Amino acid sequence: MPARAAGNCKCFSHVLKKKLFRCVEQTGVHPVCFTFRLDTRANSYTVRRVKDSLAVTYHEHGSPAEVLRVERVPVPKPGPGQVLIKMLAAVIHPSDFGMIAGSYGRLAELPAVAGREGVGEVVEAGEAVEGVGPGDWVRMPESGAWQTHAVADADSLMTIPNTMPVELAAMAFINPPTAWRILRDTHLSANDWIIQNAANSAVGHFVIQMARALEIRTVNVVRREELVQPLKDLGADVVVTEDSGYEKRVKELTDGQPIVLGLNSVGGESALRIIKSLGDGGKMITFGAMDFTPIRFPTRQLIFSNISLTGFWLDRWYRENSRERVKVMQDRLCNLMTEGKLSAPVAETFPLERVHEAVEAAGRPRLGKVLLKPA
Repeated sequence: MPARAAGNCKCFSHVLKKKLFRCVEQTGVHPVCFTFRLDTRANSYTVRRVKDSLAVTYHEHGSPAEVLRVERVPVPKPGPGQVLIKMLAAVIHPSDFGMIAGSYGRLAELPAVAGREGVGEVVEAGEAVEGVGPGDWVRMPESGAWQTHAVADADSLMTIPNTMPVELAAMAFINPPTAWRILRDTHLSANDWIIQNAANSAVGHFVIQMARALEIRTVNVVRREELVQPLKDLGADVVVTEDSGYEKRVKELTDGQPIVLGLNSVGGESALRIIKSLGDGGKMITFGAMDFTPIRFPTRQLIFSNISLTGFWLDRWYRENSRERVKVMQDRLCNLMTEGKLSAPVAETFPLERVHEAVEAAGRPRLGKVLLKPA
């Protein structure tokens, strides 16, 4: 409703705040759900509740550049036991491209909202909601993180401290747990050596930092020379490039110690080099793929070096473990991030409506994640 206010700017601001507080009291809705239009010449203002939400959707599987669309939809209303979440930031992952293309291990029902990870703020709660309320930060629904507003069941949400940088909070739910579970569940000992490709990725950054804290030594493989020093500055013990022939001089790199674990998120020849670098009884865990080029089956390493090959999928780990165990892990990781002991770079940030530019940027060589934020 339009209203008039007289006097100087300070008085006008005071009246505006009173109007906002009145709206919040009457609706029980967080202040970010309202917009303001100020007309200083007419000495008036308008307070309106936000009615529209932006969502990045796809109605068929295919290339993100071809099937993604930005749609304006009504802001949903939370029902009993539900909350309304306003997106603060969301992440673009390779697995998002797999879901959009229809090649990922778990697909959303079409039409779908894109995006698997992000952080949002609860701005409104329905009836009978306990444990979470306006102002709390939560993980955006995995059924669609690339939208400015979403409704979710309150008891399904994962909360996160609102004292950490929002960019890091947005990245807290996939890459850090992946690195943590792989390192912890393989029962490594201090001074064990591991090797990883795509070491400049977000998972790679977290592996380096976590391994250093656990006194685990790391060999890190990257594709570009300019990535070597940043990873050494982060705490990497050894950084090599893919085409350097490092697999032929592993003992030189590790002072004669065997590499017991390899982390593969690339595939192709890069994965084969990781296998050749492992010591007797070593294991390679694959948790991602970027190169689908067929490679020779590593018969020699499997037979004579007793190498084992396995995979890891965080989605499965979440499904197979209790909410209590998940919360213990997430709380520990969030504490490390809040304390500044875990970090990850951001390459670029785009407003949600420029998602096509963001997707293109995510497909280019870079150091850090590409994020989406509301305009």
